Amino acid sequence: MATTEDIRTARAAGRLRAWMLEGLSDMSGPGRTAQRPPEPAPTSAAAPTAAPAAASAQQGRPWWRVMCLTGVDYFSTLGYQPGIAALAAGLLSPVATIVLVIVTLAGALPVYRRVAEESPHGQGSISMLERLLTFWKGKLFVLTLLGFAATDFLITITLSAADASTHLVENPHLTGALHGKQLLITLILIALLGAVFLKGFLEAIGVAVVLVGAYLSLNVVVVAVGLWHVITEGHVVTDWSTALTAEHGNVLAMIGVALIVFPKLALGLSGFETGVAVMSHVKGDPGDTEQDPQGRIRGTKKLLTAAAVIMSVFLISTSFITTLLIPEKEFQPGGDANGRALAYLAHDYLGSAFGTVYDASTIAILWFAGASAMAGLLNLMPRYLPRYGMAPHWARAVRPMVIVFTLVGFLVTWLFDADVDAQGGAYATGVLVLISSAAIAVTTAARKAGQRGWTVAFAVISAVFLYTTVLNVVERPDGVQIGACFIAAIILVSLLSRLARAFELRVTSVDLDPMADRFVRDTKSRRIRFVANEPDRRDVTEYREKLEQIRHDNDVPAAEDIVFVEVTVTDPSEFEAGLTVRGEVMHDRYRVLTLESSSVPNALAALLLHVRDTTHHTPHIYFEWTEGNPFTNFLRFLLFGQGEVAPVTREVLREAEPDRERRPRVHVG
Repeated sequence: MATTEDIRTARAAGRLRAWMLEGLSDMSGPGRTAQRPPEPAPTSAAAPTAAPAAASAQQGRPWWRVMCLTGVDYFSTLGYQPGIAALAAGLLSPVATIVLVIVTLAGALPVYRRVAEESPHGQGSISMLERLLTFWKGKLFVLTLLGFAATDFLITITLSAADASTHLVENPHLTGALHGKQLLITLILIALLGAVFLKGFLEAIGVAVVLVGAYLSLNVVVVAVGLWHVITEGHVVTDWSTALTAEHGNVLAMIGVALIVFPKLALGLSGFETGVAVMSHVKGDPGDTEQDPQGRIRGTKKLLTAAAVIMSVFLISTSFITTLLIPEKEFQPGGDANGRALAYLAHDYLGSAFGTVYDASTIAILWFAGASAMAGLLNLMPRYLPRYGMAPHWARAVRPMVIVFTLVGFLVTWLFDADVDAQGGAYATGVLVLISSAAIAVTTAARKAGQRGWTVAFAVISAVFLYTTVLNVVERPDGVQIGACFIAAIILVSLLSRLARAFELRVTSVDLDPMADRFVRDTKSRRIRFVANEPDRRDVTEYREKLEQIRHDNDVPAAEDIVFVEVTVTDPSEFEAGLTVRGEVMHDRYRVLTLESSSVPNALAALLLHVRDTTHHTPHIYFEWTEGNPFTNFLRFLLFGQGEVAPVTREVLREAEPDRERRPRVHVG
């Protein structure tokens, strides 16, 4: 007998489970056909994932506020980008940064403005490429891109938190007390970010607005003071230009070197993927619909353009002043400006008090940069993996995924010892692969739309980003190696999940056309009998012989009504889909229900449960044993949706309906 303490424990566990899975409905339950759970909705208790399909496109926030959400990732790169540029290009840093800005405004921006048109619900370029490939090769391609996306977003979280801890540790007032504790501080920052998402995040867009506004305002002050010193100390520009000419000779040589080192500056392109990932939060026009959210698309284009222009101005100006005003040795590992060039100037030219305020703002925005990355992860992963059957059912819920991503962030931080420079290669690789895939996707979209001019332009942009990606991989192979680890982990977990969910009822809905509905409802006997038939010639002989064999093997009386069921496998790699059942009379005497599905056993099981629930009679279905090796047939079922149909259909029914009295009957002869 349960004690009071046991009851309390059980209730507490139930409340915890309900809280963790808030917003998630069961995919299927005893005695009913599976229903698709809603996409995680952006409520006060959930992270900012994609809005439900049924929600109005008018809901959301003004584009400039959402820009601040993605801006905590994009703009926060100012915390380390000038230092990275100085390390990569030296005196040529301003020129290399100008090349980066040109690629940003003339390449990445047009690409992602087109992505916003083609994928207005935040799926990004991955959904565009998903449409190009079918079957298992399409799924594996998407899993590969998701691996790079995970690399990009997770490294954004860990690298930004590590850089925030660097600013904290190297503050003159705190360096003595915090020296050597950067790893611990980074782990705490990542844990706090996870806690924000567990508590509720949508309202934190307001926090992002405050952080971005304060951070950019402080950077305006630093840039203005830096430019003033450059202007008033005229020899600074002269010394720089003289040294630059002596080192590189002429303008063409400078441009050539800038193009070579450009891939190392790719972190300055990091905000575009998150920009489209969170576009489902952009408020649309009153006339917008989820099918045609033109207002949301325009708002997102404004978001992307404004962010790119603001960032471009800051990139050029900060690269210029840091290169001219900071000694080269300070950029090196161990130097005071390593990973914190603008903070160095803030302390040096504006005093310790202002520098400390600047450090605090930088730490806050770098920590919060992981928010838009976490939002991107929570937007992308639940859209694909559960739909492929390649993640547990709870992966559609926000909070469990937050815990998973936070734990992975802990692991990555520990492996890299919270080192910003060590994570830069993986970060750049993830960013460049996603941008390259986006460029290829929009090139294909333009070609299909017959837009020859845009096709050529996007093809050139694709070539530039592919060149940049290849150079980055050659220069820093550790980046693609880390990305490959993420890809391998995602594919392994996905395949194991698909295997574990192999016998799950995964038909989201069953619709019968009028003729099929009539076949079911007009059955005279209380025993509704179906015969599973693999369609071949579909001539009168096939149906007559099949019927005679079933009656003989199972002693079915001739007076019993029988309806044939034929399933055609479409894309066996799909996991969830609706089921449409059509009825037809073959050769003026045989009633046949035809179905199209990714899996024969799942389609048959879903049909039987639907018939039972609509007629309140228990249906029977008859099979023949499948010839061949059972293991081979099981693999055929997993990969191609066919194989040993009879026992698998029975197993799907057993898992979907634990009550044996209500379970449809399966006969095999």
